[in-house]
Amino acid sequence: MSSALEQLIGGTAKVLSEKELAEKLELGRPLRIKLGVDPTAPDIHLGHTVAIEKLRQFQELGHTAVLIIGDFTATVGDPTGRSAARPPITREEVLSNAETYTTQAFKILDPEKTEVVYNGDWFNKMTYDQVLKLNGRVTMQQMLQREDFKSRLGEGKEVRLHEIQYPIMQGWDSVVVKSDVEIGGTDQLFNILVGRDLQKEEGLPQQVVMLMPLLEGLDGVKKMSKSSKNYVGVSEPAPEMVNKLMSISDELMDKYYLMLLGTKRDESQHPRDAKLELARRITARYHDEASAADAVQQWLDRSKGDQGAGATDVSLTDFPADLTVLSLASNAFQIGFNIKKSNGELKKQAILPGAIQLNGEKLTDPNAEITPKAGDILRLSKKHTVKFS
Repeated sequence: MSSALEQLIGGTAKVLSEKELAEKLELGRPLRIKLGVDPTAPDIHLGHTVAIEKLRQFQELGHTAVLIIGDFTATVGDPTGRSAARPPITREEVLSNAETYTTQAFKILDPEKTEVVYNGDWFNKMTYDQVLKLNGRVTMQQMLQREDFKSRLGEGKEVRLHEIQYPIMQGWDSVVVKSDVEIGGTDQLFNILVGRDLQKEEGLPQQVVMLMPLLEGLDGVKKMSKSSKNYVGVSEPAPEMVNKLMSISDELMDKYYLMLLGTKRDESQHPRDAKLELARRITARYHDEASAADAVQQWLDRSKGDQGAGATDVSLTDFPADLTVLSLASNAFQIGFNIKKSNGELKKQAILPGAIQLNGEKLTDPNAEITPKAGDILRLSKKHTVKFS
């Protein structure tokens, strides 16, 4: 497998197919990579950026990003995953939202290598006869294979005829822009396959289907969304972005590295440091390096302050040189609280379980060498914390 192919399929949920993508990469020309967005709201969150990040990877390899603004399709509304028809939205609202979308997208994408097109440019020019002919290329049975349509009909809920148009319109977009690859969420499989069918009927090479996983929110359970209050908005202040990202689990951090930065975290880093780097890089992308660095420092200062609340001040001059985690903990108990603990007790009850923490970092290796600095906070137990001076 080529390095480019390996990079591009990294972090995807499904590619149909990897063989087709490999063949297209060997054509020796820039591929046209399609991503369609319906700007139904003015603000986006990190969950929306997963597909844009993958588009950026293609750009960095010399391919052309084709960003389709669904100024026409947004007025219909994508029925994917919906238990009812979407409320209508005017074209004026869509165009206003589109300005925000493109501004935010260009914080990730290279505008010089991005074609921005509006599907209203071709759908608004279609005659009714052309619409009927396009509809004649698919069957009602095909459309009703969609799980959301089937479930709504099974529950006795209505499916409006205009909703059935949506997959057809998304598929026709692929014909118009001659896409080689279409990127979408896992819930977009049906729509993208319609595009392949229509391209084949038009005598065009069929696009590769590249599905991205849906990003889990800060809770690590539900899909990121504003309604679940587990989101990070790309327009949020830098300190707020860092605070939110530092709250995620280590497992979720690995997913965020892959899905939002297109890379794996440095395994040699302590998880907290790796998470800080993740927060810094994501924040810098939507703000700037200086704002991101300042937000990270604010988090560190606040974290130290929280950990040091009620801490006992101790002087580093009272500690011996060449400390290990075990000797540091032993001396801290003795100097700070006049408590003498055996090495065996410290190992079993405090160090190995992770109770001993320096600035929030668990110290679980009793024999590891350590050099605390003035201002550091050492947590010995729930009731015992010292601050070095």
